[in-house]
Amino acid sequence: MISKGILTLVLAASATVASAQFSVGTDIVSSYVWRGFKQDLSTTAPSQSPNIQPYVSYTIGGLTLGSWGSTSFTGTVKEVDLYATYAFSSSLALTLTDYNWSFANSYFKYGSGTDHIFEATLAYTGGEALPLSASLNTMFAGNDKTTAGKQAFSTYLELGYQLTPNGKVFVGGLLTDAPAYGSGAGVTNVGFKATKAIEITDKFSLPVYGVVGVNPVAKDAFLVVGITL
Repeated sequence: MISKGILTLVLAASATVASAQFSVGTDIVSSYVWRGFKQDLSTTAPSQSPNIQPYVSYTIGGLTLGSWGSTSFTGTVKEVDLYATYAFSSSLALTLTDYNWSFANSYFKYGSGTDHIFEATLAYTGGEALPLSASLNTMFAGNDKTTAGKQAFSTYLELGYQLTPNGKVFVGGLLTDAPAYGSGAGVTNVGFKATKAIEITDKFSLPVYGVVGVNPVAKDAFLVVGITL
């Protein structure tokens, strides 16, 4: 016979497993722009081609483990990232990300000369009373080095404000010289994002979004349209 205490633990564990879930999906975007920087600037193929950006994740309680990637239709972009996010509440979360978009070496090379970059992100999302969001992102290890070979700690800060349920403005920039971005400090990402659900049938709607923005440091502008599947 199972004791009351053991039974309680079994039921609690079963409830936790029952609440766990896998998620999978993808975005298809007209071009890949990250924090204001265009990621597809090939000199041998048309630049700024569409990208497919799949993800898979597993969530249990406040912890989410996942992978996100991007591949351009021309094959000039290839990225596979790993991440772990812990949500302290509905408003505050910490994420650790392992980026790899170089692939110059074996993906499994994590020692000296690795292509991987490791980043910590603290993100806040406000409620209806104050729909302000903020994220602070610092690369703390890996292939983010100064010309002297020291860790650069490239840091990006972004603030956003939800103007309407489907419209948001944002401004972001680098707080330090950032070798991983190929840029110095300054405002790199200012723009507006709008979302819309296109009704296909009574039971299915297609989420689409558009982002228009500028990168003052790079003296560049971008317009991206995406579909989420």
